[in-house]
Amino acid sequence: MVKLRSLFAALAAGVAAVSGATAAQAQVAAPASSNAAYVNAPVVSQIPAAPRQGGGHCGLFETCASTKIGLGKGDFLIRLSALGVMPEDRDSKLWLNGNVLPGRVKTTRQVMPELTFEYFFTDNVSIDLIAASTRHEVAAEGTPLGKIDVGSAWVLPPTVTLAWHFRPHKRFNPYLGVGGTLAWFHNVSPAGGVVQKLNVGVTGGPSVNAGFDYQLVGNWFFNFDVKQMFMRMHAWANDRDSKAFIKAHDSLDPTVVGAGIEYRF
Repeated sequence: MVKLRSLFAALAAGVAAVSGATAAQAQVAAPASSNAAYVNAPVVSQIPAAPRQGGGHCGLFETCASTKIGLGKGDFLIRLSALGVMPEDRDSKLWLNGNVLPGRVKTTRQVMPELTFEYFFTDNVSIDLIAASTRHEVAAEGTPLGKIDVGSAWVLPPTVTLAWHFRPHKRFNPYLGVGGTLAWFHNVSPAGGVVQKLNVGVTGGPSVNAGFDYQLVGNWFFNFDVKQMFMRMHAWANDRDSKAFIKAHDSLDPTVVGAGIEYRF
């Protein structure tokens, strides 16, 4: 009987020990479950990505990272300018039936558009060709008969110029040039009266110029140019009634001033 009581007492002690250990484990596990609430907190949403840049397209009137600054080797330009042609009329002479006639030739000034094509062989050297046609009226002044209206003529003076550019690949790029002009006169019209028939010969001569290019935006440039041309005009006029023959030589030597916008291709 004593042994049986001892057995029950031992079983009771074991059950109590197991119950205490289970409670202790529950108490230890509680903080872990509280920490899990922080671990499983909602994740912050991702920051939106920055917008993508364009695919390298550059507008016609934009200066982009790919735009070349200034002018240099391989550049080709087309320029449209307003052109002022101012004949100097130096050293003019008149003859009437072979005899020297007092007086001088006077040629009017004119403003017209001009088209220029320019190509850069190197960073510093370019060649350009200008195309323009201007109408001028010609008169003889200071003669014994007073002022005599001779007539009018259109002149086409294509000019080729080689220029040296001092600041390649810079926005502001001044230059100096030398070239030559060959001038044709067309649509020649006599004034009538004393002059019934008028002929003007082909002429030409050297030229020098100075100017600058300035990059405005993208491939657009502003140009200012001054040319001094050296050429003589030769004209003959006839009067059918009196059979008078008038001959004139005139050093036109026009100063040509142009300002315009150009585009680089």
